Amino acid sequence: MFPACKYTLQARRCLCSVTALQRAHSPSLFCATRWSSSSSTTPRITSHYTVYPREKDPRWEGVDMERFVDEADVVVVGAGPAGLSAAIRLKQLASEQGKELRVCVVEKASQIGAHTLSGACIEPSALQELFPDWKERGAPLHTPVTEDRFGILTEKYRIPVPILPGLPMNNHGNYIVRLGHLVSWLAEQAEELEVELYPGYAAAEVLFHEDGSVKGIATNDVGISKDGSPKDTFERGMELHAKVTIFGEGCHGHLAKQLYKHFNLRQHCEPQTYAIGLKEVWVIDEKWRPGRVEHTVGWPLDRHSYGGSFLYHLNEGEPLLALGFVVGLDYQNPYMNPFREFQRWKHHPTVLPTLEGGKRIAYGARALNEGGFQSLPKLTFPGGLLVGCSPGFMNVPKIKGTHSAMKSGMMAAETIFSKLTNENLQSETEGLCVPEYEENLKNSWVWKELYSVRNIRPSCHGLFGVYGGMVYTGIFYWILRGKEPWTLKHKGLDSDQLKPAKDCTPIEYPKPDGKISFDLLSSVALSGTNHEHDQPPHLTLKNDSIPVNNNLAIYDGPEQRFCPAGVYEYVPVETGDGMRLQINAQNCVHCKTCDIKDPSQNINWVVPEGGGGPAYNGM
Repeated sequence: MFPACKYTLQARRCLCSVTALQRAHSPSLFCATRWSSSSSTTPRITSHYTVYPREKDPRWEGVDMERFVDEADVVVVGAGPAGLSAAIRLKQLASEQGKELRVCVVEKASQIGAHTLSGACIEPSALQELFPDWKERGAPLHTPVTEDRFGILTEKYRIPVPILPGLPMNNHGNYIVRLGHLVSWLAEQAEELEVELYPGYAAAEVLFHEDGSVKGIATNDVGISKDGSPKDTFERGMELHAKVTIFGEGCHGHLAKQLYKHFNLRQHCEPQTYAIGLKEVWVIDEKWRPGRVEHTVGWPLDRHSYGGSFLYHLNEGEPLLALGFVVGLDYQNPYMNPFREFQRWKHHPTVLPTLEGGKRIAYGARALNEGGFQSLPKLTFPGGLLVGCSPGFMNVPKIKGTHSAMKSGMMAAETIFSKLTNENLQSETEGLCVPEYEENLKNSWVWKELYSVRNIRPSCHGLFGVYGGMVYTGIFYWILRGKEPWTLKHKGLDSDQLKPAKDCTPIEYPKPDGKISFDLLSSVALSGTNHEHDQPPHLTLKNDSIPVNNNLAIYDGPEQRFCPAGVYEYVPVETGDGMRLQINAQNCVHCKTCDIKDPSQNINWVVPEGGGGPAYNGM
């Protein structure tokens, strides 16, 4: 049976470790065949069972593959703002109506909030709906916005742009927060309502009933060696079945990708488009202005590269500054390095004085959805539904998605609860289908908000790039409020946008000075990222030869530049001439950029052992 609480899960792992120690002092009963390359020319990189099935591997013969099984009414995948809001709302409704409802939330981070990263300047509207007394409950919203600034950067100057009432960038009434702390607080509220939380357990597989509906999820197996063979400590994952499974994995979720294909959920929408957001937290002194929000576009990006910066002054008991840089992943030059663009931006004459004398204390990165209204997939399917940043409810011009993610989770909960408590309910499938969720969402402020800004991001694809998009926003959004009778299209998949390296100019980046700008590895060290080293790399390749034969040959190895954590590097082969791709999976901050931007679409990000990844503290 699936344990009743997270503490019994942890105890079971401890027991497994004790068993391993006992085995270590006795002769091994399992003799593994040395894993080797099947090709004499291409070094083998991938060893994950999703690429090389264990059923065909003699090293797995005789290994017990039975899973423990437990059942809940609702299972939530991902303890982010959307998933926790859904779980909380379900238990609120159950309490109000005197119903018994078991709600379980699985989260791959070792602590809830440890994988959460955002700017973040949030609208409190959804939080107000979920907890009208959030202030009395001590929600960590300590910094109301007091000053809003926007500008266009040239190489040496800043051109101020007025933020008129009604424009998406207007932050009056919003709060600057450390989103990881807000997520941790939501988890505390969920536990008070008796939501079962299971941090450190990654949902690795979608389970299906015989009729094709979703049955639930399975957590990942643990105790697998880097070469793909079982360790003495091998432990099978657990199955958690539910009447409805809510998928709130965040941007470009591992399981959501499978669901899109299995149920053809993206048949009637445009491809999702993304950006990468990089963030640092600093402690500063003289230039601290608590409540100030600053955004810029322009330098160091050209007008055809969508992106910009944020700089938020937090009031958290010390002079903290959250700053970051966002780059649209539809950029064309394979020599673009988003991390180094971020470091270069900090040396701008209008940014540098704020940081001088300060100290950087945190770093992280994540991908974010930018497709908006046009890229929303079908949200429901037999046995489950999608919430939050997984399908992509981010309002791109506002640079905000927390409020809409929370609202989607709450609406999912309300619709599911209505179904589960309907005594006359008749379901055509074993897994409950909840199409009313999408219908209700279309009648909510979330849908209206996304529809009104649907053309702003794609308007930046024209001749004048980002600046043309700003003009479009001023005319058609500020005046018409998005009521123009047309809907613009995106350019297509971000992975299709890179030009061959021979057609592009290499970008020369200045060396980091170690005071304002920094190298990549020292930055990753600040993220607290850690994975069990002896496990199969979770950055899997469909074909191990493609990186060198295609990505390196045509695009000069862009993965070694678009990754914000130094996971990918091309190194000389040990014998003979040539290069090979080396994957430093232990560096991965789970941003998913590689899975999105890889021009060969050969990289497939899957979950590592639960608990691995960054250890963000209020990012």
